[in-house]
Amino acid sequence: MPIDTLSAGVAEWLSAALPDHGIYALIFFAFIAGLARGFSGFGAALIFIPLGGAIVGPKLISPVLLLIDGLATLGMIPPAWRSANRREVFAMAIGAALGVPAGTVALALMDTLTLRWIITAVAISLLALLVSGWRHHGEPRAPLSAGVGLIAGLFSGAAQLGGPPVVAYWLGGTSDFTRVRANVILYFSVSTCFSAISYYAGGLFVQAVFALTLVILPGYALGLYGGSKLFGLAKESTFRLICYLLIAAAAIIGMPALDGILR
Repeated sequence: MPIDTLSAGVAEWLSAALPDHGIYALIFFAFIAGLARGFSGFGAALIFIPLGGAIVGPKLISPVLLLIDGLATLGMIPPAWRSANRREVFAMAIGAALGVPAGTVALALMDTLTLRWIITAVAISLLALLVSGWRHHGEPRAPLSAGVGLIAGLFSGAAQLGGPPVVAYWLGGTSDFTRVRANVILYFSVSTCFSAISYYAGGLFVQAVFALTLVILPGYALGLYGGSKLFGLAKESTFRLICYLLIAAAAIIGMPALDGILR
């Protein structure tokens, strides 16, 4: 097939599959989300899901983030594998494997408004506990890590809010911030597999998802690269502060009371 014919076909497909509004805003939000993810190891969903979902809806924006994040963060996995506490990460992933489908069931059966307020309250409570200066001492035990993974999986399946419990747990321990970031990156690389299976089973990978991924991925990857460079310049106190702010943002943005503002 000639190149010009192929290009015309791709352009025609993109024109038909892409939403008719908000593309530039989505690219900008993806760039900011990538900055947060590259710096802290998490935070992309906290920014991109509520803002992007207000434009094209959560059923479309969630699988888009899954794809762009999964593709763009492949290069972050090898160094995270070397630096992370792998036993701890995989213990948490076992809990998440159970929590994600359970959270999906809760999303289907529980009143959505009630569920979102519960998650907001839990996120705020976790943040308050961290800011208070509380720390657990010693290396986390596997059952505790799996329990946190179960909670994070529930939050991910129910409302795409799995980051705060995971980050709050590891920030509350004695690990240095480099280890915390590596743990978070490795954990989310594993949990992405669970989400991909769930999205595929749910029929969420429609043509518009792939079209948006193609358009948005470069901006997200650029933000990811910039955030990774900023992490190398940060002090541990700065890292913790930004993580706290991201958790606070998750709680505030996720409040049902703000739905009117986002829309």
